[in-house]
Amino acid sequence: MITLGDSITAGGWSSCRERSWPSLLMLTINELQRVPVQLVNVGIGANVVSSRSAGYAYSAKPAIAERLDMHVLSNTANGNLIVPDLLVIACVLNDVRGGTPVDVYCNEMNDIVHRIREKHSPLIVLVGPYHITDFELGGPEWQHATPEILSSYNDAMRQLAETLDCLFVDLPSAYQNADWLVHSDGVHGNDLGHRVVANKIFEVLASNCSGLALETRALEKQIPPWRDESTLQE
Repeated sequence: MITLGDSITAGGWSSCRERSWPSLLMLTINELQRVPVQLVNVGIGANVVSSRSAGYAYSAKPAIAERLDMHVLSNTANGNLIVPDLLVIACVLNDVRGGTPVDVYCNEMNDIVHRIREKHSPLIVLVGPYHITDFELGGPEWQHATPEILSSYNDAMRQLAETLDCLFVDLPSAYQNADWLVHSDGVHGNDLGHRVVANKIFEVLASNCSGLALETRALEKQIPPWRDESTLQE
């Protein structure tokens, strides 16, 4: 599993690596899946989708499109090519905050998905925008987001995922505008927020990937009854 994205994907600001949403997602999958996934987290803070992003000049480089070959298509570990089975892309927030038009973002993400599928065949999950509470963090170049723009991005990404046959994670429906899921800086996730993101992504995977049920369905045939309700019926 490769998680590709921004500072929240990288773990900001969970209290430790193990409480970041990529790590939590890996653990949840591995609790149920017969063969565990190995996590490769390539989140970079202040990252945007491409050099066409409005905030590219102020962003951390290389952008997603620029580092796609290094971190996804030709990534290696111990000299061996990493071929992702699952690719979770969560890199939209800085484009919203930086003022990238939604159609530019979707066109760039469309190109990225096609580049990936030319070389690999992972299940691709597109994650919608995170909930934030501070729309002024980072200076004027990062102050272009509004709740309405975040919502329009979410809708556009849903349509893009359907067109590209990717799974889509509707994060606003998970946050439900709960401001206490956001770190005190107003943008990044706290531990609870990271847990909610991981749970929502897993929910989408679980309802679309029957392979996640193989282990538990096999166990159903041999698990002995363990409930004891006798004292409740006296």
